[in-house]
Amino acid sequence: MARRRQRIWITRAQPGADATAERVRALGHEAIIAPLLAVRALDDVHVDLTGVAALAFTSANGVRAFSDICGERALRVFAVGAATAQAARAAGFKLVLSADGDVDALAEGIALRRTELRGAVLHPGAAEPAGDLSGALEKHGVVARHLILYETAPVKLADDVAKTLVQADAALLHSPRAAQVLASVLKAHPAPKLRALGLSKAVVKPLARVSLAAKVFPPMPLEGALLNLIDRTP
Repeated sequence: MARRRQRIWITRAQPGADATAERVRALGHEAIIAPLLAVRALDDVHVDLTGVAALAFTSANGVRAFSDICGERALRVFAVGAATAQAARAAGFKLVLSADGDVDALAEGIALRRTELRGAVLHPGAAEPAGDLSGALEKHGVVARHLILYETAPVKLADDVAKTLVQADAALLHSPRAAQVLASVLKAHPAPKLRALGLSKAVVKPLARVSLAAKVFPPMPLEGALLNLIDRTP
């Protein structure tokens, strides 16, 4: 039986939104690109790797922002999940370990290997990250530094646009921050028939008190697994 063509709201920031939309269309669905977050790289950022033993990334945006301004690829990389790890490998990093969880899981995973680290852990990322990785690492006795490379800001949707978007069959969510913005949108525009498909448990957590048709995540935080939920989630 042919699969029903669905309208899928792509909420992630650019440039990732376009890539996700292509994959959604390849599955035979309509992709609606309407990011809930905008990413702006900061100017004149100086990357100081003195005393740094490893890098820790909590998003693919962090990987991209770091890779754009620094050619270092030999350092060990700790990634929050499989999607971020995949982005790091695609950027040219060879030694990449994934926590397959949230910021706390990443901090715990790094802490387990702290005796292998001969220096600090550098966390390149957003001005307002989803979690305090540096603080969590310090609690585990791991020296950490946060390098701010970009800013993320909620995208203000016009009321008529929001009303149309929430009528989609499903919204794809790649970060807890995007889910937080979606929760705010849904306060003004309830959508009990909308399905929220998140990259991980941590991603859908901000929607815990929101009435939706479904709030699901794949067993592994990979975009391919996320897209599989489109046709598998009623």
